[in-house]
Amino acid sequence: MRQEWVTLLHGGGHSLVVAKGEEVRTFDGRGIADLYALLCQEPAGLAGAAVADKVVGKGAAALLVLGGVAEVYAAVISEPALALLREYGTSVTFGQRVPYISNRTQTGWCPVERLCKDCLTPQDCLEAIRCFFASLGKKEPSKQQEL
Repeated sequence: MRQEWVTLLHGGGHSLVVAKGEEVRTFDGRGIADLYALLCQEPAGLAGAAVADKVVGKGAAALLVLGGVAEVYAAVISEPALALLREYGTSVTFGQRVPYISNRTQTGWCPVERLCKDCLTPQDCLEAIRCFFASLGKKEPSKQQEL
């Protein structure tokens, strides 16, 4: 992982940096929303990319695997996320490893981490995430033609 992308993630106050070729994109959304939208709308933009993310739980790891991301840096990563990325051959570096990702109030598990806890495959995680967004009343991002 190029240090400049990690610096951009932290220094720019971004939640996600996606670098592919000469293109470097930053995102500022909460949770996995930006990553999920990228996978649904621009899957070719993730294939082979390097991604720097502030927090990677198992759900985010599944989206990264399904997107074909080549390399991941996570400031914080859960043990299940790390195991999933390694299982699928994704190069991963991280700042801090934790047993699980906590919710925003630090009173329990992150909802997506809990949803994906017992999922066996990245595709199972994706289905759980789709249902999660549907339960929130959010429409699934529409698929666009691949880049």
